[in-house]
Formats: sequence, structure tokens, C-alpha cells
Amino acid sequence: MRQMTMVGFLQAQNCTTLASAWRHPDARTDFTTAAYYQHIGQVLEAGKFQMGFFDDRLAMPDLYGGNPAEVVANGVRVVKMDPFACLMAMGFGTKYLGIGSTASTTYYEPFDVARRLQTVDLMIGGRAAWNVVTSVNDGEAHNMGRDVHMEHDARYDRADEFMEIVLNCWDSWEDDALVVDKKSGLFAHPDKVHRQEYDGKYLKTHGTFTVPRSPQGHPVVIQAGSSPRGKIFSARWAETVFVAYHDIEEGKRQYKEFKDAIAGHGRDPDKVTVNTIAYPVVGETRTEAEDKMALIESLYKEVDGLSLLSEALNFDFKTKGMDEAFSEQELEGMSGMHAMRNRVMQVIGRNPTVRDFLNVTRRGRTHNAVVGSAKDIADQLEQWFTERACDGFVIAGTHTPGTFEDFVRLVVPELQRRGVYQKEYKGATLRENLGLGLPERGWWK
Repeated sequence: MRQMTMVGFLQAQNCTTLASAWRHPDARTDFTTAAYYQHIGQVLEAGKFQMGFFDDRLAMPDLYGGNPAEVVANGVRVVKMDPFACLMAMGFGTKYLGIGSTASTTYYEPFDVARRLQTVDLMIGGRAAWNVVTSVNDGEAHNMGRDVHMEHDARYDRADEFMEIVLNCWDSWEDDALVVDKKSGLFAHPDKVHRQEYDGKYLKTHGTFTVPRSPQGHPVVIQAGSSPRGKIFSARWAETVFVAYHDIEEGKRQYKEFKDAIAGHGRDPDKVTVNTIAYPVVGETRTEAEDKMALIESLYKEVDGLSLLSEALNFDFKTKGMDEAFSEQELEGMSGMHAMRNRVMQVIGRNPTVRDFLNVTRRGRTHNAVVGSAKDIADQLEQWFTERACDGFVIAGTHTPGTFEDFVRLVVPELQRRGVYQKEYKGATLRENLGLGLPERGWWK
């Protein structure tokens, strides 16, 4: 029987995807400690989540106004720790939960990413995943020693080469290459460890990878590209996908289109799970949930939305008046998240203003939050799942750890009672719990 995939949306920072989350009276403030991440992991594991994954950016959102003072004062995603370290802390505090980390194909080197992730996968027993991103703005470029962020589609062209190198690294050691036979003196079969020779337009590597296969072969590949070029990339490479469908009819249409695109690459679309973001606000009653939502909405500040729009679109929104329309040149020059820009332009039907961007994207606020009792929320999630608008959900927190605690305590039992969500883990590795087999060497070629 088909059952939902459930993913916890995590950040190694002072807030959730909502910059206002740290202001919530119930939000924990020890976000720089291992105990914080271990507690969240244990909550997700108690709720039988298949995975938690860490989003990441390589800069604070200080493009807005060209000065970090305002975002620092308001705590707008300004603490961004290394997600790999936080992943390890969470991994050592859990047993079955899969854990993913973001790493950029634009600013890291493929051998380093391959080695780091394969090592993490070994250390936590085959439960690791890699969220592949191409990064979004000049702030990240400047922090990483570059003058300007790469052009959108060129980033994905580079990322294709990056994926080929990483997967070649992970394929370098055959599953039974390691022997460690002290009696014979054979450490590993030399004919089962393969050297890589790669020369691409953007990247090259010549050498032999240094980390053996893990219990699940190699980390699961996550992708969340939503632009036309990003979707092509996802259909080719991703093993699980994160999306943000805005309504169920759009979800059903895009879900089918994406599954068809996966099949077009000769891959099994049933093996690639599509998980849409959800902001659940649950109470013992609908009235209680609505009161919780009112509090959450009251914590938002306009600087949250404007600074996060500037970050996402690589354009300083402080240079425009609130009701001043963007020029064609300004819109074309936005080199960050093209899908976000394109959607605003499509909804508005003319050159949008700053206010239009705030209202359509609701950046810094919840978008289509699911508010109500456990039954209310389960009804909506079940409808999206059974009508094939998604295979599961990326649960985003309005504050932590409260969002996850409430969801696990109230909504998970209701979904389990209906038979659409697992009561126990299926295995010890993330691939087992996502219904994926051990990856064959060269599956991606």
C-alpha cells in the first residue's frame, strides 16, 4: 500500500524558514547547541519521519540595503552554521531518521562534497542525503571569493558536471571491494577500486576516490529546482524532490508532468518521491489552532519579507519604492530564483511592484498554512496524497521544536489510523525507508 513520505524542514540557524520564528514565545533559544538538534531529531524519529534535512545559504540575507545592520538587529536568518556538523549531532542522537544536508555545486568542489557526504553516510549507518543546490545570490559569491554569482542556466550546466564527478566518485569502490583480511594481507581488491579521469567544460578531476561504499551504497540525492532548467536537472538526477505547489490542481498537473519527465530519462517515476512543503498549525481544536496562527502572523516584520526577497532574487529591494514597478531590465537581471520571479509576473500580469512581490510570494510568512485540528490537517494532507498531487510532505516549522512536537503528537496518529502513513520504519538505512534499493554502480549514466 502506498504511504506518505514525511520530511522535516530544518535549518542550522536561529530561525526556521520563517525569519520571525525566533520571536515566538515557545521557540527554543539554544540553537547553537548539539542538544537542540538532537531533540528535534528525536521528535521526528518518534513521528516516524523518513528524513530531516538542513537547508543552507552561504551568506546572511544582507543584500537588502547593502548593510547587514538591519537584518542582524532583526534576526533575519543571520546565524548560519555548518549544516554537516549539525547533521552529525542529530545523527548521533537518532537511530533510524535519515538526515540530509545542503551543499552547493557552484561554490564547493565535487571531490570534497563526495568525500564529506560518503564519510557522513558511513558514520551514521547509511542514513545520509545530499540536497543539491546551485546557490542564489552575489552575497554567497562574495563570501566564497567570487566577484559575481554565475548566470542561472550556466549554474545548472556546471551542476550536471558536478553530479557526474560525485557519482563517479561514489561508484569508484565496488560494494565488495573492501576485504581487510589480515591473514592473507589483502586490504582491498585493486581491480574493484577504480580511478576517475574526467575533463568537462567547467570541472575536471583525475584520481582515485578514497572512501568505500556505505550500507546504503551512497547518500540519497535530493533536489528542489523549480525553474524550467531546474526541473530538467531534477528529473535527471534526483531520488527525492522537494517542491512548493500552491494549490492542489496545480500540484496534480505539475506532479504528473514531473513524473513523465523522470520516465523520459529512462528512470522509474515511482521510485522518485515528490514532497511538497506544508506549514501545519495544529491545535486540540480548530479555534485553538486559529489562535496559534494569529500569534504566528503577528510576529512578522516587513524587513523579513524584503530582505528575504532580496536574497532569493539577488536584487536589493530597498532601491525601489513599495509601489514602484520594476523595469524589464531589472526583472531580467534577477539572477536568483527564476521560478519565484516568473510566478509573480504570471500572477500580476504586468511588471510587478515591490508590494506585488511581497503579496504573491508571502516571503517571510507562511504560504497556505494548514490550520486546524488534527482531523482538519490530516484531511488536507490525505487529499493531496490520494489525488496524486504529491507523494509526501516537507513539514516546515513556524517555530521549533513546537511545530514538530505538535504535529507528531496530534497529526501523525491520525494519519497512521487512516493507513496512509507508516507506523514503523522499514529498515535501518534511508534508502530502505524511502523504498529505494541499493544503487547499482552507473545507474545514472
